[in-house]
Amino acid sequence: MEVDINHILQVALKGGASDIHLKAGLPPMFRVDGSLLPLRDSPRLTPDDLSKIATTIMAKNQREIFRQKLDYDFSYGVAGVGRFRVNAFQQKGSIGLVFRVIPFKVKTLEQLLMPKVVAKIADERRGLVLVTGATGSGKSTTLAAMIEYINTTRTCHVMTIEDPIEFLIRDKRSVVNQREVGTDTAGFSEALRSALRQDPDVILVGEMRDKETIETALTAAETGHLVLSTLHTVDAVDTVSRIVGVFPPHEQKHIRTLFSNLIRGVISQRLVPKADGRGRVPAMEIMVSTARIRELLMDEDRLTELREAIAKGNVSYGMQTFDQSLMTLLQNDLVTYEEALLQCTNPDDFALRVSGVEASDGGGGWGVEAESNDSFDFEP
Repeated sequence: MEVDINHILQVALKGGASDIHLKAGLPPMFRVDGSLLPLRDSPRLTPDDLSKIATTIMAKNQREIFRQKLDYDFSYGVAGVGRFRVNAFQQKGSIGLVFRVIPFKVKTLEQLLMPKVVAKIADERRGLVLVTGATGSGKSTTLAAMIEYINTTRTCHVMTIEDPIEFLIRDKRSVVNQREVGTDTAGFSEALRSALRQDPDVILVGEMRDKETIETALTAAETGHLVLSTLHTVDAVDTVSRIVGVFPPHEQKHIRTLFSNLIRGVISQRLVPKADGRGRVPAMEIMVSTARIRELLMDEDRLTELREAIAKGNVSYGMQTFDQSLMTLLQNDLVTYEEALLQCTNPDDFALRVSGVEASDGGGGWGVEAESNDSFDFEP
């Protein structure tokens, strides 16, 4: 019997899956709240099943690209069901497919209950904003919410360069043009260079993958545009090191100075299981550009002081460390103490803070007021 991929995707969505894995020798596997679960009563997929599915969901030119590269990202939509980001790849002589669910509707910053400082960062008119985290940590959701905030609060021209296009943004107060790598443009760096000639106010680069893209993004931010992008880095310190590290040693001092002057905010996030077992919530480290932050960013030997500066900037600037974020989630009963302790950066210090004892590491700014987040629902 022929496998109906659209039916599988429909079942996955109804079951609350964030990802669907198709591999020869296994039934369809769904990632639900971080765990992989098999589709009940489903037969194991064969290499022929997967070949037919790939042929069905790819256009002719996409099949040709996949045949040459053996690894390909694209988007796929099912009317009345949903949209998906798909990665097709070759493994052990057969095709493997992974589908990431893309919600039809872009959630607002308020619906995601993001800290208010995220909206302030999105209000910036120029400079560089980075959203970082591991794969599946919700970076795309956060960026889409920020673009939607810009789209509804001011009149400007927004250009996005994505691989593939995930959230479809409808024009509101702004004009939003979305370009997909491989379909509308050859690559990120080429599209980014073209964007500078297209009168943009805001440029979203899906991912800063290489030196050329990073260099062009810095140039775009330097010439008066607001550039938003993502990196697979775990926190602000790692982000600075990654950006500077892609350049040769003789350029790194200049790039470090340029980056410190251009950066407006680094939002790093990871998803944490909710206390009630239904879904996950983001713990977020948020760094905002201040004179103190810029001073530390320019000195390679002082990067280790960043976390303390972020913690101390909580009350005045809305910055927060992962541990401060986890403390707020814990105070709102959104995560368990055990999970917060598992995810935090400094478990001993965190345990002391929970028990009401002040630690002596200089990590000030822990007085985070808890807000009611009972309806928090985050889509990865």
